Amino acid sequence: MKVVIMRELLPAGRKPLEECFEVVSLGLDASREEMLAAAAGADGLVTDLTFPVDGELLDAAGPGLKVVANFGVGYDNVDLAACAERGVTVTNTPGALTNATAELALALAMAAARDLPEAERDLREGTWQGWDPARWRGFELSGATIGVVGAGRIGGRFMDLVAGFGGERLYTARSAKPELASRHGARLVELDELLRESDLISLHLPGGPETEHLIDDRALGLVKPSAILVNTGRGTLVDSKALIRALEEDRIGAAGLDVFEGEPAFDPGFLTAPRVALAPHIGSATFRSRDEMSRIVAANVTAVLEGSPAPNPVTA
Repeated sequence: MKVVIMRELLPAGRKPLEECFEVVSLGLDASREEMLAAAAGADGLVTDLTFPVDGELLDAAGPGLKVVANFGVGYDNVDLAACAERGVTVTNTPGALTNATAELALALAMAAARDLPEAERDLREGTWQGWDPARWRGFELSGATIGVVGAGRIGGRFMDLVAGFGGERLYTARSAKPELASRHGARLVELDELLRESDLISLHLPGGPETEHLIDDRALGLVKPSAILVNTGRGTLVDSKALIRALEEDRIGAAGLDVFEGEPAFDPGFLTAPRVALAPHIGSATFRSRDEMSRIVAANVTAVLEGSPAPNPVTA
C-alpha cells in the first residue's frame, strides 16, 4: 500500500510507516501541483494545516484512498464532507500537544504582559540607557481574572498552569466543565461577559466559519484597556487589523500571538504595533509533543490500512 506524506513527518512517525508501506515524502517545499501528482494511487495521505485537503486532492488520489491523517489537533484545512462522500477516514492528533500549547500560551501571556520583546530589542540594539523607574512598566498577572475561550483539553490545561496566580477564572465552552469548577472555581459565562471582566483572555478554539473573527472591533470594544489577549488557537479567530488598531490606540493592554490569518503571511502591522509578543506557530513545537504527534499519525494510518478502526477519527 502507498502512503504519501504531503510535506514532512518526523522519523518517529515516518519510520514505522516505512516498515509497513511504500512511503513517499514530498518535503516542506512541495507545490500544489506536486501534491496532486504524487497523491495519485495513494491509500493514505499524511497532511497538515498548511494546505487544503479538498475534493481536488481527494480525486487526485483516486478511489483507493482510505485515510487522511492530519498532523495536528485542528482539521479546519480538511473538507470533512468531501472525505465522507468518498468514504475516506479523517484523523487528527489530540492530546499530544496539550501541554506544549498551553505552556506556550502562558509564555506569550507573560511576555506580552511585560513587553519582553520590545525590552529585549532595546537591549540588543544598544539603546538601553540604564534603569528608569518609568520605563518598561507592564501588567502583573497575580490576582488577575483570567478568561479561557474554549475550555477543551488545551484551555483546561492552561487554566491549570495559571492556577498559582490566584484571582477569578472564567471560561466559555459548549457545556459546563464541572472539573474546572472543582479545581479552580471557574465559572461558565457568555463570551461578552468574559471579555468585559477578564484581565487576561486566552483563545483556544478551532478555526472555521463559526469562529472566524470572533475577536473583532465589537469584541475588542468590550475588553478592558489593560487586558491581555493571547491566541494559540487559529489565526482566523482574530481580526488582525482590528487588533492592531486596538493596540495602537491603547484600547487593549497587550497581545501574544502564535497564529495568524493567512499564515505564513501575516499583517505587517504587528511588527510595529506596541506591546505585542509574536511567535511563528510553535505551540506544539517541543521534542516530546512533535514526536508523539508523529507516532499518532502513523498509528492512525496503520490502523485504517490494516482494516481496524482509527484511534483518533474526526467526523463532520
